[in-house]
Amino acid sequence: MLIDRRAVLLGGAVAAGGLLLSPAWAAGQVAGDGWVSVRRFGAKGDGRALDTSAINRAIDHAAARGGGTVVFPAGTYAAHTIRLKSRVSLYLDQGATILAAAPTPTAGYDVAEPQDPRAVGFQDFGHSHWRNSLIWGEGLHDIAILGPGLIWGKGLGRGDGKDNWLKDPSGPGTGNKAIALKNCRNVLLRDFKVLEGGWFALLATGVDNMTIDNVVVDTNRDGFDIDCCRNVRVTNCTVNSPWDDGICPKSSYALGEPRITENLTIANCFVTGNYQVGSVIDGSFRKMPANFAPQIHGRIKFGTETNGGFRNVAISNCVFEDSRGLAIETVDGGVIEDFAISNITMRGIVDAPLFLRLGKRMRGPARRPIGTLKRIMIQNVTSSNATPLPSVFAGLAGRPIEDVSLSDVYLHHVGGAPAAMAQLRPPENELGYPEATMFGDLPATGLFARHLRNLEMHHVEIATAAPDPRPAIWLEDVVDADITNLRAPRGETFTLTDVTGFRSTGARWLKDRQVDGRITDRF
Repeated sequence: MLIDRRAVLLGGAVAAGGLLLSPAWAAGQVAGDGWVSVRRFGAKGDGRALDTSAINRAIDHAAARGGGTVVFPAGTYAAHTIRLKSRVSLYLDQGATILAAAPTPTAGYDVAEPQDPRAVGFQDFGHSHWRNSLIWGEGLHDIAILGPGLIWGKGLGRGDGKDNWLKDPSGPGTGNKAIALKNCRNVLLRDFKVLEGGWFALLATGVDNMTIDNVVVDTNRDGFDIDCCRNVRVTNCTVNSPWDDGICPKSSYALGEPRITENLTIANCFVTGNYQVGSVIDGSFRKMPANFAPQIHGRIKFGTETNGGFRNVAISNCVFEDSRGLAIETVDGGVIEDFAISNITMRGIVDAPLFLRLGKRMRGPARRPIGTLKRIMIQNVTSSNATPLPSVFAGLAGRPIEDVSLSDVYLHHVGGAPAAMAQLRPPENELGYPEATMFGDLPATGLFARHLRNLEMHHVEIATAAPDPRPAIWLEDVVDADITNLRAPRGETFTLTDVTGFRSTGARWLKDRQVDGRITDRF
């Protein structure tokens, strides 16, 4: 392989394998062992000519040789569907863009495959198809997309009928995902950027041993959907997704059976939903108009699809800004257990900084039992300037959420709710779509908790910017609530209804109190 010594001295390293690209490689002029430039196979990179065939020929060539890296030198490569192959990496050089071209009457994206008949009625279109994407792979192993370049889904549909140029965003020849992977293993996604990723910037279903690192997503719907996956690391990523969720683990029925998502780490990530799309990638960080606030998404959300559930999850050192909060939901029979959440900062949260929901929508085969939600540890969380909706922990009568611990948590809301809100008795809404807003306005400033067993709160502070008549904490049908060193605004701190086993010690403004039996009281 030709190596330019000046490139070595300047540190022009490629992320895969520590190899180096010479200036000749960047121009696509030469070939080397294991490295293939798309320009060698006829790609123009001018943003006008369709380079789909040239790109796929380069991938096929690398795969036929047993694997290698397909390089995209600087340029704009307009394409429709790019088909990944095992043991092949794509490397997007600095200045390289893979551009999702709009479909034409004679050229378009791969047609979506038929839905698994076992999943019919249980999954929406987006989670049931992978091939109608800009980049896709199925049943592959040892694949990667690397480099500082850009994937721009300009010609992709959003999948929600809001595409002005596209009458049917899910029809033949159209694409609606930037990257889609199904039943793959040993996947590395690192260092690139995604602009306008369509319905999903990444839809990964049944993917095991996947690392997503230092990826920036600035998109018009979901960021990362990590569905039915095992052994996944999401680190050092930035996701701006104003109209939908940022990092969204799921456990759907898309594979025709329930499959748990487990052994997942999310660390050192920034999620937001209030910047104009494109402004995070270009560094200008332009806020959405003020009237957009009620639509903000951009969060980390587990669910809504939860047929298999989630297990063994760690979330740490993440920043939320102008987004919805952290949501952990199971409503389709899946289990949620063993979550460790730490070192989270949130600013400007819309609709509940923390949302735990065990429901019974039960979108899946009949006669499955209701799921479980247990062993959730949350520590070192600070949330400031959140809207009036408090954090919500809501289980079901006879099916409580279990073993939840909050420690060293600061929850600050704007406050200012009307007096009548303190008297509300929210509906159960057992079958509803899980969102913190599903119960309407709530009679608490900091935490609304119903149908729980074993709730521990240590060194928690609840504050409001404006006076608020609601109690800081509202508990109903809670067994064993142990609260120490709570700090809350003066006034009514607790509303308790059918609480069994309650202890509060060291609370600011309140005397210590312990009740081993059942209590219904306000104080």
